[in-house]
Amino acid sequence: MNRIDRLTAILIQLQSKKIVKAEEIADRFEISLRTVYRDVKALMEAGVPIGSEAGKGYFIVDGYHLPPVMFNQAEASAMLVAGKLVEKMTDQSVRKAFESALLKIKSVLNDSEKDYMEMLQASVEVGRMPMPESAKFPNNFLTEIQKALVNKEVLEIEYHSTREELTRREVEPIGIQYYSGAWHVIAWCRLRSGYRDFRADRIKTLTNSEKKFDGRNLISLQEYLHSLMQSYQELQKAVVIFDKSIFKYRRYIYGFASEEDLGDRVRMTFLVDNVNWLARWLLSFGSAVEVEQPEQLREILAELAEELHEHYVNTSVGPLVQ
Repeated sequence: MNRIDRLTAILIQLQSKKIVKAEEIADRFEISLRTVYRDVKALMEAGVPIGSEAGKGYFIVDGYHLPPVMFNQAEASAMLVAGKLVEKMTDQSVRKAFESALLKIKSVLNDSEKDYMEMLQASVEVGRMPMPESAKFPNNFLTEIQKALVNKEVLEIEYHSTREELTRREVEPIGIQYYSGAWHVIAWCRLRSGYRDFRADRIKTLTNSEKKFDGRNLISLQEYLHSLMQSYQELQKAVVIFDKSIFKYRRYIYGFASEEDLGDRVRMTFLVDNVNWLARWLLSFGSAVEVEQPEQLREILAELAEELHEHYVNTSVGPLVQ
């Protein structure tokens, strides 16, 4: 990137936040802090009203704005690909907002770029296993959850737990995270008096109570995830494939981490501190399960099955007493 393009990009970055640290600019453009200082000085000499706060960063003085930003072809293409991901990996509330934003982006493109986008639109697709209709809940909560996160407002939800119990809860959200094919709301649960991970697609109803909570009393999402990773390091990972004929019993175990739909089977991941206990639970499903890892779990299952076989072969049953 030449210096003129970089100066324009830095100006756009400065308008994207109230305060931008010099380190953020340096990291984005892979330049030194000294170069950042020179570039900002050049913008100020060109008449851009840039202020600074010691120890915080740079900011654009209120009231100054660039003319409407034009997107180049690569940027517009990236937004189209992002739109395909949004379509398959978010709920209706986010999809509608993104579609509106993407239309605004397309509206400022020239004719040749619009033709390029139309051709690309039909050539990019994101595949995802559809949920059965019976399993779907209203999926228009993510935008409301985001508002509650920023405004520090208590959410009232009806939630289907892993044991398929419907409970009413008041939660204080600290973040949202996408993993294992679903969005998860991380929040302090007032009912359980602890941090909980709620799958957004298991929330049946959601209402913003507009009651404020004190976010200073809660940990951040990054702190929560860090503590989770620390605890995971002490656990052992097990990957098991279940036939869907027994799939309704799949979550009745501590340590369930994620699942992957394979069509007529489901791959499930567990993080457990006792592989022997997991093996005894899996034995109850007979040949309807297949252990992918670890090898130790397969060996324990084989030993348990052999013990059972020996037990019933060698056990004789006497005559019934009348």
